[in-house]
Order: sequence, then C-alpha cells, then structure tokens
Amino acid sequence: MKRNWNYIKMGLLLGLVVFLYAFSSVRNAKRIVSKPQVQFLGNKNLFITHEDVSKLLIQNQHYATNESKEILDLNLLETTLNENPIIEFAEVYVSVSGDLVAEVKQKMPIARVVSSASFYVDSNGGYMPLSKNYTERVPIVTGFVDKKDLIRIHEIATKIQNDEFLKKHVVQIQQNKDNTIDLKLRQCNFVVKIGDLEQLDKKINNLKAFYLKATKDKTLNNYSKVNLQFGSQVVCTKA
Repeated sequence: MKRNWNYIKMGLLLGLVVFLYAFSSVRNAKRIVSKPQVQFLGNKNLFITHEDVSKLLIQNQHYATNESKEILDLNLLETTLNENPIIEFAEVYVSVSGDLVAEVKQKMPIARVVSSASFYVDSNGGYMPLSKNYTERVPIVTGFVDKKDLIRIHEIATKIQNDEFLKKHVVQIQQNKDNTIDLKLRQCNFVVKIGDLEQLDKKINNLKAFYLKATKDKTLNNYSKVNLQFGSQVVCTKA
C-alpha cells in the first residue's frame, strides 16, 4: 500500500509539472508584444535610425505590436532587416517580458565613391548606400570604379583606415582606367602614384620617409607628382 501511495504522489507531481508547463506556454504565447526596441551594436553613428528599423519591422508584419507572440514570424522580421544594405547583420527576438527586440549592427564605411551614383565601400569590401541621417568622413574615391569590383579600392581603403599616418593625410583615392591607384594628401598639391598594390607596405613606408624629409626641408609644395612604383625609389616630379 505504501508503494502504491508513492506511485500516486509521483503521478500527481508529474501531472502538476505538465499542467504548469502547459499553462506557462499558453500564457507566454498569448503575451502581448510591445513596440519594437532597437539596440545598435558597435558603431554609434546612426546611418539608419531607431525609427527606421521600427518602421521596417512594423511595415513587413503589420501586426508586430499589440498582438500575441504566437503569430509573430521572427525569421521574416530578421530577414527583412538583414536585406537592408546599410545593415551588416540583425537578430530579432521576443524577450520574456514580451518586448520585441531587434539587435542591429550597421555596416562601417571606409571610403566614399563619388560618381553619378555615389555610395560607400564598407569594411567588408561591399556596397553600402549613402545615408540621409549621417555622413561619414572617409576618403573619397574617383575615377573608374565598378561597384561589382571593389577589391582594389577595399584593399587600399583598409590600409588607410588602419594606418594613422594615412588616415590623417589621405583625402582621395583615384582608380585609373588600368586599375592603378593614385592618392591625394591633405594640403598637398602633388599626386602620389601608388600603381598596383604589390609591395604596398614598402611603398607606404617610402611615402612616409619622403613626407617626413620634405616637411623638414619645407619642400612639400615643390612637387607635382611623387611616384612610388619603382621598387625602393621615390621619383619626384617638380611643379
């Protein structure tokens, strides 16, 4: 009899657990979802605003607020945000308290192509449209640029982004018809001929050495061209 009573207690306990789980699941699914909360990760410069993200969520699933959690399609909302060309990645979820949360990381621009259809080149070497909300101060890119082929622009722009000297002084990247690269420096009249991007570190070190010496000699304005394409030589053309 004692053994049967133990079975009864275990059955009752199991039934209670199942009931509480089912009750909690139903209640949680019917919880009313609040207005979307947008959290930006990383870069704080808002190329896309909290309001823009909220509108994307609501427009693509009009019942995303003031409705129960069970009818939300979180994958659809997440896909909608990830398809935006300003967003690098996004994650959408509903918190325990019923808040619809969107965590968003924006792309980071490292160069700005100036053409009939201007755009940014992002840190991953991809296309990023300009934003009406914020303009990033990055080197401008001119010349022959195809947004489907940004490999060389991405490489030189990344070098500029990660080098304090270049980041301070380079204001323009020119890609020529033969895919060679020229640079223009802040407050300098000469063009820096990089050429192809082979031995780029060596070329940049030569540029730094030239710039330091010319600044010391006060001769920076004496040149129209500084050519770094010839190995360890720096060939200068006088203005």
